[in-house]
Amino acid sequence: MLSEAYNARRWPLLIGFAVLIGSQIMFMEAPNYAVMCVARVIQGIGSSIVWVVGLALLCDSTPETLAGQQLGIAMIGFSVGLVLGPPIGGALYSRFGFRGSFIFGIIFAFVDLLGRLVIIERKDALKWGYDPHYPSGLAGNDGEAALSSPNGQDQRDEKVESSPTGNGETNINPEGGRPAPKKSLSQVAVLAKLAKSPRAVAASLITLLYGAIVSSQEPSIPVHLQDVWNLSADKVGVVFIAAVVPTLFSTPLSGYLSDKRAFFASGTISPITAELAAVARSIEGVGYGHVYGAFNLAYGAGSTIGPVIGGQMYDHLKHGWQAVTLLAAGMIAAGVLISLCFIGERPLAQRLFTRSHSDTQ
Repeated sequence: MLSEAYNARRWPLLIGFAVLIGSQIMFMEAPNYAVMCVARVIQGIGSSIVWVVGLALLCDSTPETLAGQQLGIAMIGFSVGLVLGPPIGGALYSRFGFRGSFIFGIIFAFVDLLGRLVIIERKDALKWGYDPHYPSGLAGNDGEAALSSPNGQDQRDEKVESSPTGNGETNINPEGGRPAPKKSLSQVAVLAKLAKSPRAVAASLITLLYGAIVSSQEPSIPVHLQDVWNLSADKVGVVFIAAVVPTLFSTPLSGYLSDKRAFFASGTISPITAELAAVARSIEGVGYGHVYGAFNLAYGAGSTIGPVIGGQMYDHLKHGWQAVTLLAAGMIAAGVLISLCFIGERPLAQRLFTRSHSDTQ
């Protein structure tokens, strides 16, 4: 909400990383369990700021036709981190003790923070006649305005007709003008607009289901592997790594396909983030920061209830593992159904129904 209200991306990112670094130091030096719990909450706040504003910054700087592909590529970093984090953390813990992994995290976060200092936001790039939101870099109605006329004369001094963008901004004359002010909406108004959008609600529900599916199995898998095959902790870790490796390929592929088609559900996260970017562009007054805040809220809700439900089912049902897997299958089916009916400018179910109806006539 703040990043949209002040049309800023860099300083919220800087604050997020500062909070993240502070939480690591607090974790490392915590004198008791209560302080570690507080540090964990602060860590979650910092991570959420970086996640939400980072995705919004990426969409600001990406042409609409490439949003899914670029988001998919960005998600590779998340997968790589999940693969490399556990073995690196384990090695540091064995070699340097408890503080080793936290110092490593602080160093990486600090380096990332330095990168945020040199960010050039879209609103600043516009002042210099460059708009990263268009493939050509020059703001115009179709984003493809030529920089020179047929006779070779430079046209940079000609005004480009203003046109509204989906992120609540207005394209401007690239001759150093300032972007028009965004229409300011209250938090209640933004939530009301998102609640009225079937696409936004569907994307949020799928995100919630995804968070619940992944997190419901996390507490059960290690226990199940140990109970059935007596696997040690390091072998259980290999199983988790094996689950992450395919996402190195599925996230960019699904992001690319979501740019080409309006429906693609098997990749989940990349298409959903691209769908939310489309929602932000289609609703006046709603920005990328708003929709990715809703995205993070939905994922947080799903990953909060998932472990509780999965753990309770595994512990208290006679066939707990089968019940957990059936629950996940049911949530996947629900997500596919929602995707068929609501995801995309023209959902797949609507297109199939229209085609079938026209064929019968």
